[in-house]
Parts: sequence; structure tokens; C-alpha cells
Amino acid sequence: MKKSKVYFSKSINSNVFVRLYEILGKKLPGNVAVKLHTGEKGNQNFIKPEFFKSIIDFVQGTVVECNTAYSGQRNETEKHKKLIVKHGWTKYFNVDIMDDCDEDICLPIPKGKIIQENFVGNHLQKYDSMLVLSHFKGHPMGGFGGALKQLSIGCASSRGKSWIHSGGVTKDQNILWDNLARQNDFLQAMAESASTITNYFKNNIVFINIMANMSVDCDCCAVAENPCLQDVGILASLDPVALDKACLDLVYSSKDEGKKHFIERVESRNGVFTIECAEKLGIGTTMYELIEVD
Repeated sequence: MKKSKVYFSKSINSNVFVRLYEILGKKLPGNVAVKLHTGEKGNQNFIKPEFFKSIIDFVQGTVVECNTAYSGQRNETEKHKKLIVKHGWTKYFNVDIMDDCDEDICLPIPKGKIIQENFVGNHLQKYDSMLVLSHFKGHPMGGFGGALKQLSIGCASSRGKSWIHSGGVTKDQNILWDNLARQNDFLQAMAESASTITNYFKNNIVFINIMANMSVDCDCCAVAENPCLQDVGILASLDPVALDKACLDLVYSSKDEGKKHFIERVESRNGVFTIECAEKLGIGTTMYELIEVD
């Protein structure tokens, strides 16, 4: 199988995003959705809006989010909108909460073993292409969060999130889904749901991961651990599987002592299984060439 190209810069500044985007050589057409994480109330680690301004302005994109399926300030549209304003996103960008209505889009998963359909925000159909800006870090349930998590949980509606987390048992956000699915079923459901977004946009999608502020916890945690790893850099690819695998490999090869804590989080949740499932679904490949750029 042909190796995917993953471009890597050790520099972490806003101009690197545009440089990596241009190196990829993929101009996103039409109305561009920019999927990122706007941060839960109280979270100190999420990447702030100022950092993304250069690339979002460059692609003339709209920041898109979806409501959560757990208690907090992001599980209802009006609360979510207020937090997005408080975190400064609307100061720079147009922001669209894609599932702010009761009607989801149902995307089929023909090869799905755990779930056979994915539920995403109705507004997804407004967009012709997508730029996925992922803060690579740990995750309490998935082990780690990167491009694949943004495609799956990130793009799912509130009901869709419950569906994925529960392994296709329920879409009811009021039901605690914590123990409804076996861990590997949840991880595979993430890969399966991610496949619907790559299929939807076909080749009109670009992925950039930021390896900074790397805690073992997600930006969805109101009370998150402080970062345990030194910042590594910014990576970009047209292949989300190769991109997430490259980020994990950089953690494993790091000389930073903090990697032990991070790796424990990944391995205790079998996080790499999502990558393996995504590769089997044809989303991308774990075979990649890491190309360092200035």
C-alpha cells in the first residue's frame, strides 16, 4: 500500500497552519466547515481562537460545532452559544452549531459492524468541504483524541454522540451511556462514524493536528489535568489515520518523561484500536512518510 504523506513542523505558531495547508496542495472548495473544539467551561487546555485566525481566514471558513451528550455548558444550544461567545470565538469567526434543530442527517455505514448509521447535525449539508483542526491530547474514554475523534464524536449531533458512545443502543441524551457499550465496541463505533464524514466530503477534506497543551484529558473536561508532555509541533495530512498514527508515534518516541502518563491513558483505553478499525474501513492507512518542514 502506498504511504500517506504527513507533514510536520516543530514550530508552533499560527503561520505554520497556512504553510502546511499550502504544502498539502489541496484547495478546499465552496463553503468550508472548520471543525475544531471550542472548549468546555473551566477547561484550561483548549487551543484559543486567536491561534487559528490565520488559517480560518485563509480558507474563509465557518467554525462548526455540535452539542454534547453529557452535562455541562455545551449540551444545549443556547448555553453552548453563550460559552462560545465567552471563549472568544465569535470575535473572529462565524460559528455554526450544526445540530441546533431537532432534525439530524442520517448517514449510512454499509460496512458498520457496531453501528450502521451515523447521526450528524442538520447544517452539515450547508458545506462543500471541511478543514479539521484537531488538538491532539488524551481522552478519558477514547484514550486519545485527534482527527478521527473530531470526525466521529466531534461531527455527531448530541443524539449521534449518545448513539456512538452507547454502541448503537440509544440516541437519548438523558440516558447515561457510560456502560452501555463494551470499550472496543465504542472505539469501533467511533471509527465507523468517522467514515461517514470522509465519505460525505470525499476528497474535499484536510486534517491538521496540533501537538501542544497535551493533557491526558480532553478539552471536553471542565476539570482537566494540566499538560504532561512538552509541546511537539503541528502536523498535517490528507489522511486522518496516518496523521493520528504519526502523532502517537511521536509521543512514543519522545524523550519526555511525561509520555509515560500519556501512554498509560492511551493503552488503558486501547486507544490505538480506533486507528486500526479506521484503517480496515478504508479511511486511511497507518503506513506514512513523515516529512519535516521548517
